[in-house]
Amino acid sequence: MKNIIVILWNPFVSTEGYVGRTRNLNARLNAIMLLMVGLVSIGGYSQDLQSYIQEAEANNPDIQAFELRYNIAQEKVNAVNTLPNTTVSAGYFVSEPETRTGAQRARFSVSQMLPWFGTITARENYASSMAEAEFVEIVIAKRKLGLEVAQLYYQLYAIRAKQKVLDENIQLLKTYERLALTSLEVGKASAVDVLRLQIRQNELQQQKEVLLQRAKGIQAAVNSKLDRKYDNALQVVAALEIPATDLEYSYDALSDNPELLKYDRLYESVVQSELLNQKERAPSIGVGLDYVPVAERTDMMLADNGKDILMPMVSLSIPIFNNAYSSVSKQNELRQKELEAQKDERLNVLQSTFSRAISERNQARISFETQTKNLYQARDAEEILIKNYETGTIDFNDVLDVQELQLKFQMDQIESVQLYYAQSAIINYLIN
Repeated sequence: MKNIIVILWNPFVSTEGYVGRTRNLNARLNAIMLLMVGLVSIGGYSQDLQSYIQEAEANNPDIQAFELRYNIAQEKVNAVNTLPNTTVSAGYFVSEPETRTGAQRARFSVSQMLPWFGTITARENYASSMAEAEFVEIVIAKRKLGLEVAQLYYQLYAIRAKQKVLDENIQLLKTYERLALTSLEVGKASAVDVLRLQIRQNELQQQKEVLLQRAKGIQAAVNSKLDRKYDNALQVVAALEIPATDLEYSYDALSDNPELLKYDRLYESVVQSELLNQKERAPSIGVGLDYVPVAERTDMMLADNGKDILMPMVSLSIPIFNNAYSSVSKQNELRQKELEAQKDERLNVLQSTFSRAISERNQARISFETQTKNLYQARDAEEILIKNYETGTIDFNDVLDVQELQLKFQMDQIESVQLYYAQSAIINYLIN
């Protein structure tokens, strides 16, 4: 059977329109978009898993929610690029103060506070760093969704493969039943042999129907990930085989897992938060203008009689009591240490999961190879029984025993294949 290379999934999102440090993040994320490939021995539906994952990424409501959160975070960059409100005030003198050049009737003021140089840029950088963290969350969500779809897909494959094996065994038992009926006619078998073969067929039919109901449940789960109707039909590959050799993996590849990159982005956001805190603890500058209309005096003639007053103003807001800013700096320092500890803990979890996935995948290969040998031997035993029938010495108890063993080996083979690809999907999630 021919081995065909199939890309299992591509759980990354477009980075179009993202600027600043996001480009550096995207370059790193794009570097891990070279996904693990699975060796799949199949016929006509080799691309179904990939298409289902792409459909899930496009339609899954949870992914759409993550993308909306990212859009909100991006929009916050625009929200912080602004100055404080401009203050405009007006007042009327109920009792007009008399001055040498005339009576003051009203007062009009306009003022604008300006943050310290670089404060707005610091706010933009902080908002951008938070958007980057949301971007990584999208990547993680899509990878997890792809893993979930792949796991369900392989479960559905295993169920349908088992149904096919059960059909073959039911047909085999029907053949044995015909042999038993023929032997019964010539007195070489008993009616009990026929009944036992029929009972065994009923048991296999029951297993097939149970698998059918289980397949409906898994199909509904996959359709929910794809945001489809629960009973939409799904196609899976006709056959999967374990490849002859496995790719070698290194624990170093775990360092590029988005679950770890998330902590790098959060750490960067804390760095930007501290830079913003340092800017905000600096003084703020205010500029303004006062205008006072003055009435002309009629009792004497003076220079500048009735001349209006125009007074430019500058103010300075100094945070003398800045304990709050010192506290924020301390909080940021502690938050960085917290993120470092969380990243180390997450790396330990990923390494443990990675080791377990490789171990279970190797176990699946060993089990598959053992069941393959057992199946060959069971089929040899079956051939011996058939040959014995030609000499009239067939024992239908032995027939049922061999059939049960053969079915067990076939089922175990399918489960080994499912386990192999399920663990390969986990490895793919962790290192690609």
